[in-house]
Amino acid sequence: MDYNKINFLIIDVDGTMTDAGIYYDEHGNEYKKFCTKDAAGFFAAREANMKIMVLTGRQCEAVSRRMTELKVDYIVQNIKDKEVYLKNFIEKEKLRQDEIGYLGDDLNDLSGMRFAGFVGCPADACEEVKSVADYVSTVKGGYGAVRDIISHILRIRGQWNDIIAKIYGAGI
Repeated sequence: MDYNKINFLIIDVDGTMTDAGIYYDEHGNEYKKFCTKDAAGFFAAREANMKIMVLTGRQCEAVSRRMTELKVDYIVQNIKDKEVYLKNFIEKEKLRQDEIGYLGDDLNDLSGMRFAGFVGCPADACEEVKSVADYVSTVKGGYGAVRDIISHILRIRGQWNDIIAKIYGAGI
């Protein structure tokens, strides 16, 4: 696998960017807790000229708000069949398998993962996902796993330290 070819990331929400919990208030509003540590991964991926699609089977205003803050290229919600959606999107955009990375954690991500040349997952992903993953993070979903997976890709490419130094002025 050539990590340098990855230029499009597809990232699941529940269980990958969150702890998989869904919170409701007395008015039926849905809340999610996002880990702020993941933001560094999103910003680093953008600096490395990667496009990012957030793809989730649920619809939630909290997802729209957070992904807008993170400047995600594609926010795609309420997709029940990720495989069909991705097949059509990938054909339309003329993406190649070796350009795509997929970050997910559960059974509903498996069919979409087959379109990716790289698969990453959180430490607490289901066994079926772990068995197809190229990289299993040591971090659980919702606690910085997305940042860890993106940093893994960029470290292999030799870009992580320079990008973080550029974004944050950190002397790594």
